[in-house]
Amino acid sequence: MPVHSDHAAGHHPALAHHFQDLDQQKDTTWLAMWVFLATEIMFFGGLFLAYVIYRSTYPDAFAIASNALDVKMGLGNTFVLIISSFTMAMSVYSAQVGKKTNLIAFLILTLILGGTFLGVKYFEYKDKFEHGLVPGRHFDFASHHDPKTGAAIEHGASSSSHGESSHSETGDKKPLREIQIFFSLYFAMTGLHAFHMIIGAGLLIWLIGLSAKNTFSKEYNSPVELVGLYWHFVDIVWIFLFPLLYLIGRHHH
Repeated sequence: MPVHSDHAAGHHPALAHHFQDLDQQKDTTWLAMWVFLATEIMFFGGLFLAYVIYRSTYPDAFAIASNALDVKMGLGNTFVLIISSFTMAMSVYSAQVGKKTNLIAFLILTLILGGTFLGVKYFEYKDKFEHGLVPGRHFDFASHHDPKTGAAIEHGASSSSHGESSHSETGDKKPLREIQIFFSLYFAMTGLHAFHMIIGAGLLIWLIGLSAKNTFSKEYNSPVELVGLYWHFVDIVWIFLFPLLYLIGRHHH
């Protein structure tokens, strides 16, 4: 009798045909995930390196630009992701002990928290577009923020004239160009992170569907563990992004 027929006769439904057992399959998928995360670290690492170089080159401009970010939204999103890491960990635990109801509940909670993070990020981006903080031809930092401190100009104040006055006072647009570099990195780093969150949300929906079909058990739960590892990685990236973008130099004067 062919070997593959023996293999197919009594294998676990989740065991792919090219693996001998679930342990071998799990070891292989974990190795693949760590290799993938290593490439992700190099990917984000390039952006973090660019941030460090420009931050050390233009410390004052970056401190001014940092003041224009909404630290309350950033802090709130940080707590949201920390809680989502806990619910994701509970999802993994529930899968490992074979508690289907808890698994689905914690996956849904994690999905809601991830959606909350993305919702807050949407309003942050919307505010940046409305206040001319998107790098490019229409970048207009000085109309809504003091170019010397980054403090927001109060609503009702003569923002336009204030901005023109600041330009004339400095007589140099170079700091504003340097502030644009900060916002370029801000959108690149947080945008890439948000993209990973969207992918994570899609994976959570996939896991919820599989869980509802009783796919996972004490013997087979690798997909939940792997998505959990991915989710924690994305959360850790934000733990670095928040202080670098929102906090360092915030009290610049």
